[in-house]
Amino acid sequence: MQLPHNFKRIVMHLARSKEHPEGSARHGYELVVPLTENGHIDAHAWQSHRDDCRVRRFWNGEPDAMGKVVHRSGGDRGARWIFDYDSATEFDDEAGYRLSDHVFAPGEYISIRDEDDEMHTFRVVSVVDAT
Repeated sequence: MQLPHNFKRIVMHLARSKEHPEGSARHGYELVVPLTENGHIDAHAWQSHRDDCRVRRFWNGEPDAMGKVVHRSGGDRGARWIFDYDSATEFDDEAGYRLSDHVFAPGEYISIRDEDDEMHTFRVVSVVDAT
């Protein structure tokens, strides 16, 4: 099945941090999500293509984690985007910090709260068609 034209493959790498002063291309995420013309996640398109909205977490020294990008009620502004790696439990969910407000474009920064409740900042390195 071909995805609609607004579905993009987004790669984000760990930005500079205390542990990684130069950032790290070995730590990050690859998302497949629909984007609006302005580069925001398109919640309306997500509703009709939920199973196509995916995340791959790659972390040096760990196996890749595969999951879904999910829009859940609650949180700031009444809803939040999370990465769900196992729908049977919530302990592994990772939440994006105000992802609805962020533009997904190369060079932009995105913050993700991991399953250990630690916040990490990532830099968008590419946004290409997901087809």
